[in-house]
Amino acid sequence: MARRVAVVGAGVSGLAAVKCCLEEGLEPTCFERSDDLGGLWRFTEYVEEGRASLYKSVVSNSCKEMSCYADFPFPEDYPNYVPNSQFLEYLQMYANRFNLLKYIQFKTKVCRVAKCPDFAVSGQWEVVTLHEGKQESAIFDAVMVCTGFLTNPHLPLDSFPGINSFKGQYFHSRQYKHPDIFKDKRVLVVGMGNSGTDIAVEASHVAKKVFLSTTGGAWVISRVFDSGYPWDMVFMTRFQNMFRNSLPTPLVSWLIARKMNSWFNHANYGLVPEDRIQLREPVLNDELPGRIITGKVLIRPSIKEVRENSVLFINTLEEEPIDIIVFATGYTFAFPFLDESVVKVEDGQASLYKYIFPAHLQKPTLAVIGLIKPLGSMIPTGETQSRWAVRVLKGMIKLPPPSVMIEEVNVRKKNKPSGFGLCYCKALQSDYITYIDELLTDINAKPNLLSMLLTDPRLALTVFFGLCTPYQFRLTGPGRWEGARNAILTQWDRTFKVTKTRIVQEPPPPFESLLKLFSFLALLVAIFLVFL
Repeated sequence: MARRVAVVGAGVSGLAAVKCCLEEGLEPTCFERSDDLGGLWRFTEYVEEGRASLYKSVVSNSCKEMSCYADFPFPEDYPNYVPNSQFLEYLQMYANRFNLLKYIQFKTKVCRVAKCPDFAVSGQWEVVTLHEGKQESAIFDAVMVCTGFLTNPHLPLDSFPGINSFKGQYFHSRQYKHPDIFKDKRVLVVGMGNSGTDIAVEASHVAKKVFLSTTGGAWVISRVFDSGYPWDMVFMTRFQNMFRNSLPTPLVSWLIARKMNSWFNHANYGLVPEDRIQLREPVLNDELPGRIITGKVLIRPSIKEVRENSVLFINTLEEEPIDIIVFATGYTFAFPFLDESVVKVEDGQASLYKYIFPAHLQKPTLAVIGLIKPLGSMIPTGETQSRWAVRVLKGMIKLPPPSVMIEEVNVRKKNKPSGFGLCYCKALQSDYITYIDELLTDINAKPNLLSMLLTDPRLALTVFFGLCTPYQFRLTGPGRWEGARNAILTQWDRTFKVTKTRIVQEPPPPFESLLKLFSFLALLVAIFLVFL
């Protein structure tokens, strides 16, 4: 059984890994190359090597009730979608609440993680670190890699003919921090993910002209969804997930398209996705349609050619003058401290059983946390992965033979559509609720709705028909949180507390008086009949 565990990275997944190790009586040591925790959520004015970078205005795409740790809700006075500065404060509060800081070694870079000579027997790892110019080596029983996948920018310049002749400025979106650099410039943003769209919208407030180039289009939704509710609190329920997964994929795709177009018709804005069957993460942006309809952002197809001071797009005759090009073309990931024989990255994914353990290792003592793209928040996903992985490291969960795991990994890699539900066909994509339940089942922590319906029907109905908040993952089993039930039943109270900041006396519905009158008359008739 593993005792000493090295955790690489002190971001959202690294913090969860440390806490889960402590819950199971293990001894974690977390190595963080920067001088503070937070990973992606810690804004700096400069780009740090090996760490995710964000721009000043970043706000969470998942609301606070859906993106918290399962036993640590966000403060009630936090907005439903959290700015990066407050998100960092939340992570600091989490670390302080569970006394995690003393297990983290800051300014310590992990240089190498290698199998010990007796790995086939011991399963141990040699971890070589660098701190203030001094290199050290230590032996650990297990390693949890929590470095994320947003550190290595993907910049395919070969795909843009003529880019070397461009006399303006170009850079990857990872370098972007503030919109000031776009003032009075003609800006082209390439790539219509969340970052590219955010940058285009921000630039449109100060730039002379902004173009947003997209190859395949995308569905764009607002954080403010039906009746003003946060989008994921409406979309992410167990009932809806089960209902979607029972329908043929073409029908689900049609329903999704209908819902997406209820805000605005994407075809009229040049945004409708070319492939509407394969799931692509929707773009969350509250402003884009307004910027397009006022001419502040112009949607364009792929780039045909880049010239000295302009760009020519596919299917267009006129070139557009451009001063700055921002490539929001995504990221690749790698594990430079690991040998390829341990974890090999191919075609944007690695051979990991349940997206966590290398399937071929003789001993399951190295886990990768957070290398997955669920249609849901990464915090509860990484936390649940850590809870499951730690029990594997302790020997409480036995993994199948390597041959079985490799076969399952290959099936996942192929991502063959089942024909039902959403089509998760891209690398690392996964059905959020289904995946979480799979891990919870293995650790006996999945809520038993049938049993709950008999003992606590109010909670059972809320869990099934209400939003699938992370508190559900701590209702039962190892790591059970006493406050989970109350957190679930009060989740809407916390949601509305920060929006209902002015008390409004709502007039009664117009039919309410009539209903009362008919009820009174019915009562009189009943009394008359009784005493007749």
